[in-house]
Amino acid sequence: MYVIMVYDVEEKRVNKVLKIGRKYLTWVQNSVLEGEITEARLERLKSELKRCISEEKDSVIFYIMRTTKYSERQILGVEKGGKGNFL
Repeated sequence: MYVIMVYDVEEKRVNKVLKIGRKYLTWVQNSVLEGEITEARLERLKSELKRCISEEKDSVIFYIMRTTKYSERQILGVEKGGKGNFL
């Protein structure tokens, strides 16, 4: 499956969330990671993040796509992070 992860966390947790996310996905730009991932690895990622974030103050959103067949990536401005084939 293909996943886009976006997060909005308190400043003191930003680096920790990014470090966890980069173990599983590719950094794209500030607070956004994406990539192919298995269901098992996605569950591990979520588990690690739950131990790191404050569920009362922070937000992590996963957009999960079963296929990227009908996807297209378009960039306006500077391309940051890893180069990928999607969004």
